[in-house]
Amino acid sequence: MPVIAETKELTKRFGDTLAVDKLSFSIEEGDIYGFLGENGAGKSTTIRMLLGLIYPSEGTVYIKGTAFNNRKRHLLQHIGAIIERPDMYGYLSGWDNLRMFASMSDKHIPNARLHEVLEIVGLKGRETDKVRAYSQGMKQRLGIAIAMVHNPDLLILDEPTNGLDPQGIAEMRKLIMQLSKEHGKTILISSHLLHEIEQVASKILVIHKGRKMVEGKAAQLLNPGETLIEAETLPCEDIAAKIAPTQWQQFVQNIDPAGITFKMHPGQVPALNKWLVENGVQVLELRSKHSLEAYFLSLTHDTATPDRAI
Repeated sequence: MPVIAETKELTKRFGDTLAVDKLSFSIEEGDIYGFLGENGAGKSTTIRMLLGLIYPSEGTVYIKGTAFNNRKRHLLQHIGAIIERPDMYGYLSGWDNLRMFASMSDKHIPNARLHEVLEIVGLKGRETDKVRAYSQGMKQRLGIAIAMVHNPDLLILDEPTNGLDPQGIAEMRKLIMQLSKEHGKTILISSHLLHEIEQVASKILVIHKGRKMVEGKAAQLLNPGETLIEAETLPCEDIAAKIAPTQWQQFVQNIDPAGITFKMHPGQVPALNKWLVENGVQVLELRSKHSLEAYFLSLTHDTATPDRAI
């Protein structure tokens, strides 16, 4: 697939602080690209370099194959972005905010396009309301409409679910999937909500202290054989002794009186449950921990080798 945006050896220093360290990655057309890292890992700095808000100390950003610099800012027409909470004028209506930002584009944006993006983000019928009356979810969706108004190839969404309640998060997830599947948008999502990224991302990049830890397709990185299964049980003093001589011992990660944690393929869970019950272990619940969360923690807290790709 064509590459929409790419970085090579991207580096940013602020005085003695190395915020981004030789970061190379590529976003292909059609990707929903999950960009993950702890607070302070360098995600926001990287996004600002992609948008030309700050310039790298070393390395290069490429947009659709062309090196981006201050003399080639026209390349930004291929990108739309919202960074953290979108900044809008509360005393203006949603329509007036959208029209004002559209007027800043190098392109002529007809009113028909404004109506179209409002329809896409689910704000049709609320465009005449003052933005100060919008919920946080509505403001986020208006921010996406503003980012989309010039019909960019790549949307960059920095923490798009920040400040949203569970319903708002679900609605944002649905909108992201629609933008990808129905409107053909390539999307970069920076987020700390690992479960949300796991549900939508087709490709994942994890950075730690400014360095790439891993990049690859989500389906390959999130190996189902690495799923953590937590078995919550009634207290059972001899549970460790029961498991020790069996095939299940190889999967055990932790045992305590109230439960056991296994690492295994989800397809093995029914047989495990049957064995536990048949051997007198009273199972209250079997649940899987999000594999992305476990994988992320293994990369950022263990002695993982950086800069791996699949």
